[in-house]
Amino acid sequence: MQVRHALIEAGFHLVGQDAEDGRSGLAVTTVPTGVLVGWTASDGFTSLAKDQPGAVGDSMRTLVRAAVSGLLVQLGHTVTEPSNGGDLLVLAGE
Repeated sequence: MQVRHALIEAGFHLVGQDAEDGRSGLAVTTVPTGVLVGWTASDGFTSLAKDQPGAVGDSMRTLVRAAVSGLLVQLGHTVTEPSNGGDLLVLAGE
């Protein structure tokens, strides 16, 4: 899959679709319209970020989402954000 390959080549760590084992990284899930890309932070990172003064809850998630989106758009993919504000949706090619 092109999206997985692009993310790995860019240095992102991919995890399984059910990243409930505590590992952090990007999960890439195939859906009928393309693929969803979501980021899971490790429990350690979440705890560390929570203790920082002035830390905004989802600021790191926003930064990761922007980096992933920018990379994939630069590579010619069409990227949208689902209505739930969660994972990025990378549309399947026409």
